Amino acid sequence: MKRKHKTARWAVCMALALQVFSTQAQAQAQAQALDLVGAYEQALRHDPAKLAADEALLAGREKLVQGDSLLKPSVGLQANLGRLGDRSSGVDSSGTLRQATLQLTQPLYDATARAGKQQLHQQARLAETRFDQAQQGLTQRVAEVYLGVLQAQEALRVTLAEKTAIAMQRDRAQARFEVGRGKVTDLQEAQARYDQILSKEINARSMLELRSAQFEETTGSRAEALASLVPGQAVKPPEPDSLLAWQLKGEEQSSAVRAQRSQLEIAEAEIGKYRVSGRPTLSLVASYSAKEQSGDLSPVAAPDNNRSGYIGLQFNMPLYSGGGLDSKERESHARRREAEQALAATKRDVRLQVQDAYLTVRTGVSRIAAAEQSLVSARTALEATTLGRDVGTRTELDVLDAQQRAFAAELELVQMRLDYLLGRVRLAVAAGEIGDAELRVVNSWLATP
Repeated sequence: MKRKHKTARWAVCMALALQVFSTQAQAQAQAQALDLVGAYEQALRHDPAKLAADEALLAGREKLVQGDSLLKPSVGLQANLGRLGDRSSGVDSSGTLRQATLQLTQPLYDATARAGKQQLHQQARLAETRFDQAQQGLTQRVAEVYLGVLQAQEALRVTLAEKTAIAMQRDRAQARFEVGRGKVTDLQEAQARYDQILSKEINARSMLELRSAQFEETTGSRAEALASLVPGQAVKPPEPDSLLAWQLKGEEQSSAVRAQRSQLEIAEAEIGKYRVSGRPTLSLVASYSAKEQSGDLSPVAAPDNNRSGYIGLQFNMPLYSGGGLDSKERESHARRREAEQALAATKRDVRLQVQDAYLTVRTGVSRIAAAEQSLVSARTALEATTLGRDVGTRTELDVLDAQQRAFAAELELVQMRLDYLLGRVRLAVAAGEIGDAELRVVNSWLATP
């Protein structure tokens, strides 16, 4: 009797220990779960395209320094060391000649340099815009690979559930056939459905592996404990609910449009630079020179310990350059027209991207509602069909068809929700409004597993 009580107490203790261990393991898994914001932060440190954009930004910011330097003073040092021979006095003499010159030049008027400074500053702004474009592109790519993994996981989960249900129907058909209450056609149909679901499972596992690899390449993290979709989240249309308003935002704020607009400004600055390239320049020049010689050279041929200083104005007027400057100005005009057309094309693409994303979000509201109702109807139909089979009015094939429709409706609802979320991200990116706020709104649809 005592042994039975000890065994019971031991079983209770083991059950409690397993429950505590399971709770701790679940809490640890939740603590280590990666949501969309966390995946984006990981990608910021890992994605090669983003890291390349960081370096491009640093390089672009140097254009500001280079532009400012065009109108700042420049200082140069020139030194010469040579061997000199002299026969001017009828006597051969030779020696070493050393000479050094320190010169400072300060532009006073240089229209070409001013135009070049403006162009370099615009190139720096272009680098900033392209960096924003790279960040927004990374946000969209992270959302795509993250939601892609969730879609593949749900597809595999539904496929496995469907496989289990079909296996149960097959076993039921087998049992009914063995006792003489079922048809061989029902058994064969159930087996055929089971073979089909095995192929579907292989495809689902392959897709999940591919999506997980894409996620890992983008973020540097494994797609093993991602936050999943929260069921029943309320959906709402875009704010403002106007396609024209979103398209106007895109034409003004989109990083792609802003980058192309900067390209147009750079092309216009190029025209201005060559337009003023024929103007004179005026600079302040100051220099200091020192000459020394060693040997038996005559002071007439090579003065020794000669020091001289100079300060004055230097005027330079270009007269003819073989037609090269005129040709470059004509080229710059063609480049500007090219940039204008490229800007128009970019605005067109942005309008279409905004429209596509806007309609995805706008119609997603009604599509999700329809998918939810479809799932309810499919499950109700499955229950009715199963009951009809039990009372003899429906067949096993009818139940298999109803099960397949129910699982398809479940997967379609998940896909509609994921499309809606991805549409929100794409709309914000196309309109140039993507940021932490929008990313966290999308992230609120996710819960730790």
